[in-house]
Amino acid sequence: MDPLSGAGPRRARGRLGAASPGARAATAPWARFSAWLECVCVVTFDLELGQALELVYPSDFRLTDKEKSSICYLSFPDSHSGCLGDTQFSFRIRQCGRQKSPWHAEDWHYNSGAPVSLQREPAHYFGYVYFRQVKDSSVKRGYFQKSLVLVSRLPFVRLFQALLSLIAPECFDKLAPCLEAVCNEIDQWPAPMPGQTLNLPVMGVVLQVHVPSRVDRPEHGPPKQCSHENLLPAPVVLTSVHELDLFRCFQPVLTHVQTLWELMLLGEPLVVLAPSPAMSSEMVLALISCLQPLKFCCDYRPYFTIHDSEFKEFTTRTQAPPNVVLGVTNPFFIKTLQHWPHILRVGEPKMSGDLPKQVKLKKPSRLKTLDTKPGLYTTYSAHLHRDKALLKRLLKGLQKKRPWDTQTALLRRHLLELTQSFIIPLEHYMASLMPLQKSITPWKTPPQIRPFRQDDFLRSLEHAGPQLTCILKGDWLGLYRRFFKSPHFDGWYRQRHKEMAQKLEALHLEAICEANIETWMKDKSEVEVVDLVLKLREKLVQAQGHQLPVKEAALQRAQLHIETVIGSLPKDLQAVLCPP
Repeated sequence: MDPLSGAGPRRARGRLGAASPGARAATAPWARFSAWLECVCVVTFDLELGQALELVYPSDFRLTDKEKSSICYLSFPDSHSGCLGDTQFSFRIRQCGRQKSPWHAEDWHYNSGAPVSLQREPAHYFGYVYFRQVKDSSVKRGYFQKSLVLVSRLPFVRLFQALLSLIAPECFDKLAPCLEAVCNEIDQWPAPMPGQTLNLPVMGVVLQVHVPSRVDRPEHGPPKQCSHENLLPAPVVLTSVHELDLFRCFQPVLTHVQTLWELMLLGEPLVVLAPSPAMSSEMVLALISCLQPLKFCCDYRPYFTIHDSEFKEFTTRTQAPPNVVLGVTNPFFIKTLQHWPHILRVGEPKMSGDLPKQVKLKKPSRLKTLDTKPGLYTTYSAHLHRDKALLKRLLKGLQKKRPWDTQTALLRRHLLELTQSFIIPLEHYMASLMPLQKSITPWKTPPQIRPFRQDDFLRSLEHAGPQLTCILKGDWLGLYRRFFKSPHFDGWYRQRHKEMAQKLEALHLEAICEANIETWMKDKSEVEVVDLVLKLREKLVQAQGHQLPVKEAALQRAQLHIETVIGSLPKDLQAVLCPP
């Protein structure tokens, strides 16, 4: 299906019967818009109702009552934040609607080329919020309070924040006509295709973005301006669609970055208590990004309130805290989530000398009052030693007034290398479990992938462990043992095993295609021949559904094999296998 073919079953669409992508895009209302956003919401404060959904665009997008309630509550800072003026933040909620499939039909085209951490969400929505609160004597309460919310399944926080900065100020004044014009412009954008640099016009400005691909180098620089186009006005080049200013986000916790990286790697429950939704959501998203290129397999909520539909589920004491990273601003959560093993409280950013004032490690038993001081409240002891050289380099950068994006690049490279050093031994061991290609023969079931034996892997670390690529010392074995119990090992292993199984099936199909089918058929019964036809067809369906990495030439040979085999059968069987 074409990547622009609509947003799935949540919205009534035009007929999608046309064969060509152009015709399909033309008959599907808001198809191009849906490649980027689900809908745009305007949330206002009503004296009688509180937060209320004033507008949803496109108007035919169906949100459930639960989703509407969540969007309303999460689009406003709670009363403890006291946000005056304009502020931006983000949230993430579960999809509640009944759908035919957890995956939207067009997702494969994008997800197959995107890094795992940037794939479309199958079961959650992101909300990107631009909130304005200013004094207004014409309003009963004396304040204008409104939020513009972009709802999407793409984790492109930088792109959507930039988009909101352009459109929100004018949309607050002109509302529906402005919103309609903006959505119509977005409906002209090309679909996000991994590896491409796109020009996205909106409100007289052209945003130029590079959509990351899984084959990009992780340190991919900003997109080069397209020299073959004389764009007027000159495009605003975004250096990333998703990366936050990591150094700014981690200012108060630089001395504990590795401890926090370990907590993320192990999928530990963590609460981030911050003074504002902007700080809580940025800190949570920064923590999630620590594991790239590894996919974060746990739940996370950049901004969470007591009104959230999952509040009871996350705060119950009758079972262990779930594997969730929660961003909150209400100090009430200190009492409610006192049983959680790790709580990070950060204050307003303050500079103390050259290095920002650092939060301290504290025991959870110190969490007793609502005005608890900033700190990382945990009994967790890091397995790896702190990288003092990194802190020295960052401090030196501050003293020399090095640009913050350079500091961020330094910090991101450190975390990337740390994650890669941890994952590479697992990848090497997993690859060793794959059967040899010479053991795959056309007329036998392909051999099985050997089981992952944790003890064998741990023994392999002596000569092929992270020490080959990382200078950090510490208890790597202990860290791997805990990792084996985490959701991230389960997620990584399932994905790798699935990819290897698909590769095996593809190699087996290619072996069949290269074999002499006539020689095989000579001494075979009709039952065996029919069985081969059915199995080949099944493999072809898999391959054509993009579930097997097979070249087009091999698929054509497989189809010829099927035709040859069917042609050798009696007419009655041919009629059964190829009904008119």
